[in-house]
Amino acid sequence: MKYVLVTGGVVSGLGKGVTASSIGVVLKACGLRITSIKIDPYLNTDAGTMSPFEHGEVFVLDDGGEVDLDLGNYERFLDIKLTRDNNITTGKIYQSVINKEREGEYLGKTVQVVPHITNAIQDWIERVAMVPVDGQEGPADVCVIELGGTIGDIESMPFIEALGQFSYRVGAGNFCLVHVSLVPVLNVVGEQKTKPTQHSVRGLRGLGLTPNMLACRSTKELEENVKEKLSQFCHVPVLKLSFSTTDNVYVQLIALVDNEFFWLQAANIFTLYDVSNIWHIPLLLRDQKAHNAILKVLNLESVAQEPKLDEWVARATLYDTLQDEVRIAMVGKYTGLSDSYLSVLKALLHASVSCHKKLVVDWVASTDLEDSTASEAPDAYKAAWTLLKGADGVLVPGGFGDRGVKGKMMAAKYARENNVPYLGICLGMQLAVVEFARHVMKFPDADSTEFNPNTKTPCVIFMPEGSKTHMGGTMRLGSRRTFFKVTDCKSAKLYGDVNYVDERHRHRYEVNPDMVPAFENAGLQFVGKDETGQRMEIIEIPDHRFFVGVQFHPEFKSTPSKPSPPFVGLIAAACGQLDQVLQDSCNGHVVAAKHKLGDSSSTPLVHQNGHAQKQANGGVANGTCHANGNGSTHG
Repeated sequence: MKYVLVTGGVVSGLGKGVTASSIGVVLKACGLRITSIKIDPYLNTDAGTMSPFEHGEVFVLDDGGEVDLDLGNYERFLDIKLTRDNNITTGKIYQSVINKEREGEYLGKTVQVVPHITNAIQDWIERVAMVPVDGQEGPADVCVIELGGTIGDIESMPFIEALGQFSYRVGAGNFCLVHVSLVPVLNVVGEQKTKPTQHSVRGLRGLGLTPNMLACRSTKELEENVKEKLSQFCHVPVLKLSFSTTDNVYVQLIALVDNEFFWLQAANIFTLYDVSNIWHIPLLLRDQKAHNAILKVLNLESVAQEPKLDEWVARATLYDTLQDEVRIAMVGKYTGLSDSYLSVLKALLHASVSCHKKLVVDWVASTDLEDSTASEAPDAYKAAWTLLKGADGVLVPGGFGDRGVKGKMMAAKYARENNVPYLGICLGMQLAVVEFARHVMKFPDADSTEFNPNTKTPCVIFMPEGSKTHMGGTMRLGSRRTFFKVTDCKSAKLYGDVNYVDERHRHRYEVNPDMVPAFENAGLQFVGKDETGQRMEIIEIPDHRFFVGVQFHPEFKSTPSKPSPPFVGLIAAACGQLDQVLQDSCNGHVVAAKHKLGDSSSTPLVHQNGHAQKQANGGVANGTCHANGNGSTHG
């Protein structure tokens, strides 16, 4: 097993996640099998109980793991299925060591950070790296490890010590360290400054880790003299470029420029400069021969091939050419930080590209739609409703807590009454049900017991198997099966007329099954249910252009080549293509489920861009962003 460690310095948010994923993409294009591990130094056992404002969205895996959003980035980039163990946290490590101590495994020993914690980290990495994640048998060839945080953070010290020991454990030729750093340009002098990176590397070396290569973030490509300076002061060697001839003999490439011979060099120091969309990043690595440098360090030159990234070139180019816009109003409570809805943004992006439309997201703070805002902040109220009414479609994502609930219901009501395409996810579906009960079925006190435990018309109720005392990991989590009970519905057609789909869930409340007959008599169809028929999974209003709610989170399984069907339906309805898309889906051109084969070649391919960029108005509740694939990619 070979290991590539990606660390970050100077500041957070440089793009370690995209860098790690892009390295994986290029190595995979070289014919290698890849797996990924994300290390988060926080004390939480997992990301499940953290606010989206604290750490972005919580990404849910098939096994129910609530993990860092970077794992979603890895899955989308590399087309792999990770497990909860692929996300290591300080909480998990300490918990495992303390459990072993209580069981008597360390009898007679004083349990310490070194060696017990550091050994536990190394053992965890080795164990998880051997688990196949690409559907094939046997372990991967390379494990890409991302260390969260910034070099110098006190909470990451045990991991840095463990990784330093780990590099000696696996031995030379099996470990490669890529350090992502910032090379800023000061507007006053316009010069690329290397000092922040020099200090970051010095700190890293002082902790026992020496980088093999530097990935430098900057607004423009690094100048050659800047690379030379970094190489000299950061002690990063420069490798000569090898390439394979037709008879598989490796030779050194010599070039003649201005009548002088010199060695063409692989990039031990490469630039990740600002590009038009993030799908260019793997291409930057390839063009700068970063893969050759990594293969050289890992002694994989003899088994690797030249990377084939034709699809990535096509995807990056395709998105740059899109002109016609489709506007989607995203009505939520965490609109001040786009990372809170990262996977939703990615799923919208996949769907919009499949419809050959340029996505524009209008952020609408749900609280600003409420009547109380009209008197307290009339400008914000007017702006929110202007954005909502100007959108081609409305999306209400999941969430927890009662803040902004009324505004989300008002958005659902507006979409239902004005025949505007609507997609509700998790809470967005539940509130659409409550709104329907209040205004169509004339139950003014209809509510969810999450917000009103004493309501006389409980449309949404607490699941009987849930826990009200323990919050972490007690929801209905992970991949669950949904069966279509109505075959002639938009959702079933979007999924390719399959009998069932497997989607990921994360919820504590569900639609009250006792009220389902009354809802269906009033015109709200429950077209998808679980295997028992008692848990409602998908709702539709048949005579509406597109009014769909799903209890699951389809965004977590959306990929560029297989965009999520509910999102495709929303975008297609918003831009007048739904009838054609439904026909194509039924003919097998758009199939997201694995239970029915079809030709997906008609769907344009665009690769995930990892972290969405926080817009300039990111701290403002209402605003517009163009989903152009640029990412701030927090580490």
